[in-house]
Amino acid sequence: MRALWSGYISFGLVTLPVQLFAATEEHGAGMHQVHASDGARIRHRLVCERDGREVPRSEIAHGWEGLDGHTVVLLDDDLAVLPLPTRKTVDVLGFIQERDVDPVLYSKPYWVGAAGETGQRPYALLVEALARHGTVAVAKVTLRTRERLAVVRPRHGMLVLHTLLWPEEIREPDDLSSASPVTDRELELAELLMDQLVGVDIADLHDEYAAALEQLVVAKQSGGELAEPEEPVPVVDLIAALEASMRAAKERPTGSS
Repeated sequence: MRALWSGYISFGLVTLPVQLFAATEEHGAGMHQVHASDGARIRHRLVCERDGREVPRSEIAHGWEGLDGHTVVLLDDDLAVLPLPTRKTVDVLGFIQERDVDPVLYSKPYWVGAAGETGQRPYALLVEALARHGTVAVAKVTLRTRERLAVVRPRHGMLVLHTLLWPEEIREPDDLSSASPVTDRELELAELLMDQLVGVDIADLHDEYAAALEQLVVAKQSGGELAEPEEPVPVVDLIAALEASMRAAKERPTGSS
């Protein structure tokens, strides 16, 4: 793996050199944009709006627009000397219980690796201390052109850094809750059904979109048609639906999903 960021984790007076590595790799379905009438590829070009000229990536910089409408051009070399401590340091602000982090805040995970021999012992110490203390470290770090909130937690003897959204980035919804009452019998059956459906192994689950897309492509090429999946029917009799679900769950082979 190639390091995406190099710097330090700092907690109290302890500082250890680390590197961040991408922890995820999203898989696409292999599609690209084309012209619907002839299937030709659609290309996106970087064009200067002033002179209409296509601009190579080597000539692209960052722009900051002031209140007067004037744009200040910032190069990568300018951002490299940004007077921000978190530009090179994962600054640990404190330690909290993981359950106190609202899951809606989680953004992107990175593997954290110790950099060099001097980082090995404090890295091992932080992993073990977090595991024994049962907490996660809340920190701030600057990645690319943004300072991010983050948590650092142990996982299988290693550290994982999760960037978080800032609380003000969360869109609060209108009240989407339901005022409809439920009965004790409905709750009892729902809980029994949950007990029947325990034991899902996420590692065994896979994205089936690519396989479905392949079936669609084969059908299009052969002139055939695919049957649309049946649309779910809204529940009318909740008790009957829960009881039927219980029976189906009991008949389901062990380990099936």
